[in-house]
Amino acid sequence: MSVLVTEPYSEQLNAWPKQGRHILAQFDNQTVVVYQAYNPAIGRFATKHGAFGGDFNYARMSWIKTNFLWMMYRSGWGTKENQEVTLALRLQRAFFDSLLIQAVPSSWDRDLYPTQKDWSEAVGRSEVRLQFDPDHHPSGAKLDRRAIQLGLRGEILRAFGQRELVEVVDLTTFVTEQRFALAAHGVSALVTPQERVYVPADPVVSARLGLADPEDV
Repeated sequence: MSVLVTEPYSEQLNAWPKQGRHILAQFDNQTVVVYQAYNPAIGRFATKHGAFGGDFNYARMSWIKTNFLWMMYRSGWGTKENQEVTLALRLQRAFFDSLLIQAVPSSWDRDLYPTQKDWSEAVGRSEVRLQFDPDHHPSGAKLDRRAIQLGLRGEILRAFGQRELVEVVDLTTFVTEQRFALAAHGVSALVTPQERVYVPADPVVSARLGLADPEDV
């Protein structure tokens, strides 16, 4: 089992772009880490079995995030109902790249689809949704940088939950510790999973996703 790399938040700021669309993630040559928060029953099952089952609903769309702090904003640092268990989910990198290739924006993008009908048909064909939302400061304040999240359904969701997971890491205790550290001492005490700008291998994918230049700060 590999170890999730962490780093002081204050040290990561210099490596992160300040604006634009970016995929911030922890990754290596073979894997990419994404995050999601679940209720205890789902989270514990996934941690125990290294796959999703039990109460996990494969009939619904499930959204994954590569930005830890965006996940913390969404889950209230693990305090929101049914989001108490935070999981780091290490995926095969080739699978993650395939999600980016298949992703269709969750709202009509006129630059990609000439008509709303074209976009609607693309949505019907794809099992992957794409959204770029404001990333967030540890306090919850919105940033100019945009963070990616991917919605998975159908067979893609089943592949994610059962075949493409390399590792499931329960971060619940870590999240609690960092929530208390942030409340007591501010961002200077905060430690988060290490993230850097992820650039898809195919520049066509970067262009279609509207990703900004990694050097754009």
